[in-house]
Amino acid sequence: MTLDEYIECHIAPEPVYLYQLWRATNIHMLHGRMASGHLQGRLLKMLVQMIRPKNILEVGTFSGYSAICMAEGLDKGGMVYTFEINDEQEDFTRPWIEQSSVSDRIRFIIGDAITEAPKLGITFDMAFIDGDKRTYRETYEMTLSVLRPGGFILADNTLWDGHVVDSGYDRDPQTKGIETFNDYVMNDSRVEQVILPLRDGLTLIRKQK
Repeated sequence: MTLDEYIECHIAPEPVYLYQLWRATNIHMLHGRMASGHLQGRLLKMLVQMIRPKNILEVGTFSGYSAICMAEGLDKGGMVYTFEINDEQEDFTRPWIEQSSVSDRIRFIIGDAITEAPKLGITFDMAFIDGDKRTYRETYEMTLSVLRPGGFILADNTLWDGHVVDSGYDRDPQTKGIETFNDYVMNDSRVEQVILPLRDGLTLIRKQK
């Protein structure tokens, strides 16, 4: 048994519907490993239960796994607004969201969150950034502008398979985007942050009051 397997045996079980979604994602979608999966999914749900946000912004829906996990943790009346810029994914993702038990807590929007999310006129309590790594800094600035003081941003993939400390990826635009983001957040006095070495790296960021 690997350490990852041991961990998954000692946390809350993955709901059947989410396991089916994870399987379908890996079978039918390119880069299926981008889906949050069991461990991160249970963490996202628990963080929502701890923070108790009313409105959550997600940038990068992919197959809908993380949006469903966060929606599971919402109190009554809460909503996840999730943006996916790649319209080719809509035919796969929308049915999985709409057929989930939390579909009434998720608004799935096809479009560029950087330009479209501010148009909603909503102040968010929490955000999950998991979109294009090349534009993480721009996504972060947009998210911070619509986040309430004291609110939280979760940024995924911030260790990028260890590429952030591998000089062999210095010219890779996605790695560069993550490195630029990490350095920018580290020096941003408007927030406090910590990187968790979970899966591919998850940064928890709190906007100062």
